[in-house]
Amino acid sequence: MSEQMARLNAIHLEDQSMVEIIEHPLVQHKITRLRDKNTGTNEFRSLVTEIATLMGYEALRDLWTQEIEVETPICRTKSPVIAGRKQAVIQILRAGQGMIQGILSLIPTAKVGTIGLYRDPETHKPVEYYCKLPDPIEERRIIVTDPMLATGGSAIDAINAIKKHGGKMIKFMCIIAAPEGVKALHEAHPDVKIYIGHLDERLNENAYIVPGLGDAGDRIFGTK
Repeated sequence: MSEQMARLNAIHLEDQSMVEIIEHPLVQHKITRLRDKNTGTNEFRSLVTEIATLMGYEALRDLWTQEIEVETPICRTKSPVIAGRKQAVIQILRAGQGMIQGILSLIPTAKVGTIGLYRDPETHKPVEYYCKLPDPIEERRIIVTDPMLATGGSAIDAINAIKKHGGKMIKFMCIIAAPEGVKALHEAHPDVKIYIGHLDERLNENAYIVPGLGDAGDRIFGTK
């Protein structure tokens, strides 16, 4: 059993099948590059996009398909295509924006929504300041993106907002997660499957993930 899976088992979730850690070597290699404090903004941004694409491949594995008739150079045949175009990607600002292009490279017709949250520096709790979702949201299969799942507060509040507007078929995707955030999100939204690139050790006294990679938003956008 991997160290990450041991951490996941230790959380004692009600339904562990609703959490998937993407342990593919390519994902893990790129996350290691993200962690390095010497990785520059341009490379960091590219790595986030690449990881989102690789993780999106797994998160989209259950897309509905239907068969259509096509004509090959040899004959006519039936072959599967994605059924319908009711996909949506919802970014939690600001860091979630960095993952959008990676998923859109797989499903370019998906609609994009935005939820703006910031963390109160004293309470460490999220504060919502913006919400714009595709319409009709209730008919769409939704992936919510945020590179970091720390306390879980931002993810919980974002999904609360989506459900309030009628969203039902929701998945959450993050690159790095802390056990505390996974537990909190799963307890608040047990119907939402969580996709994780790496499950880290814990949160520190400032609610940052350890070992983590610092502030994902600052590193994506080159701010401090």
